[in-house]
Amino acid sequence: MSAEKNDALVCDVCPRRCRLSPGGLGACRARRNAGGAVVAESYGRLTSLALDPVEKKPLARFMPGTYVVSVGSYGCNLRCPFCQNWEIAQAGEKDVRTREVMPDELAALTLDARRRDGRVSGIAYTYNEPLVGWEYVRDCARLAHQAGLVNVLVSNGCASERVLDGLDGLLDAANIDLKGFSDAFYDACGGAAGSLACVMRTIERLAADPRCHLEVTTLVVPGMNDSEAEMEDLASWLAGLDGGRGRETVTHHVTRFFPRWRMTDRAATPAADACPVAGGARRDLAHVWVGDR
Repeated sequence: MSAEKNDALVCDVCPRRCRLSPGGLGACRARRNAGGAVVAESYGRLTSLALDPVEKKPLARFMPGTYVVSVGSYGCNLRCPFCQNWEIAQAGEKDVRTREVMPDELAALTLDARRRDGRVSGIAYTYNEPLVGWEYVRDCARLAHQAGLVNVLVSNGCASERVLDGLDGLLDAANIDLKGFSDAFYDACGGAAGSLACVMRTIERLAADPRCHLEVTTLVVPGMNDSEAEMEDLASWLAGLDGGRGRETVTHHVTRFFPRWRMTDRAATPAADACPVAGGARRDLAHVWVGDR
């Protein structure tokens, strides 16, 4: 966070770097200039709380057969026209019904779930973009580790180094959306300049962290990012991560598009079309999954 004239502050949580006048709300709709600081107005305000199989995140190769308590708030720093959770991700607090769940309560809820079912392994931060309220993720994750629970992050990866520093050592697994492999695609998703580079840095950092299991998801949108050439370039880059170990350590989910929110003018990605795209990825990666997420 940095100060500018007239008491405006610049939020440094993502590449958008919103300039917020006193009382001003960021483009993510979750952070506000309040009391001389940029704060996560969404802190502890949950719109979603559910018990999910870890495979639903999706995580194909992390603690299979276990369950996670999945939590989501509201807001996002992208504006993908095909957003699947647009009711909360593209909303502000006044647009949704929230429940206050502070970190100690979330840890207690998860421990209670584990007492009732030993397959419950931890907490997943998901549904909207959790890192627009990263302080809540940090505080919950610390308590989760103290209680012997794991932390799973499902994110678009558009986060600054400061945010990742704040979460260092707290993430046991992550699934990062790599939405496409061009700046033009991120422009279409409402990203700020440098969004693709930012996501790539996030993925690079997590891939090099032996404490964090990494999986990556790419939603295949017909006519936008569905060329085999783009997927091959993307997969080749993933394979080269962590000194070339990415070929074996990174799992890539190639998922089908379904009409949602502002993109209902085209049909769902045919299952047959997703397979050739995944085939391009399999030439570079040992673990590629095709799904309907």
